[in-house]
Amino acid sequence: MDPRFESPVDRAVREAAERGEFDDLPGRGRPLPGAGTTGPVDENWWVRGYLRREGLSGDALLPPSVQLRKELDGIDAAVVRFVDERRVREHVDEVNSRVVDFMRHPMGPRVPIRKLDADEVVARWRAGRAPRRTGPAAGAPSPARAAGAPPPGRGWWRRLLRRH
Repeated sequence: MDPRFESPVDRAVREAAERGEFDDLPGRGRPLPGAGTTGPVDENWWVRGYLRREGLSGDALLPPSVQLRKELDGIDAAVVRFVDERRVREHVDEVNSRVVDFMRHPMGPRVPIRKLDADEVVARWRAGRAPRRTGPAAGAPSPARAAGAPPPGRGWWRRLLRRH
């Protein structure tokens, strides 16, 4: 570039600085935030700061193939909030349509992506919603107690010592 050439933008900035229009800006004379001298400068400090301030996830910056793969891997966590099977199947169909679109027009790095089996997702969803029993019914002995096992609270070493 010719050192004698000055673009209109550069000229406007230079003239504004000569007039002193930048003198009263906040932070004048201080280093940029995130560009500290204690370690290497992170070239994406401003992006990370923006995401943190706005409460956004960094996943939005990932390539589409990686975003889709993360969504496929987290499908069980995504459907746990649904209350009926119909909605789970609709969500799986929606994700599968995005998978098909991606397979037709791939973008980004190659990652293994396949369609979800709605029946498998629904089965895992049902298993996660099944009421869990915390113990035997009141008054019924546990199978271990019925077989003559020591009462709960005894350590394995006591059982071992009783055998000898």
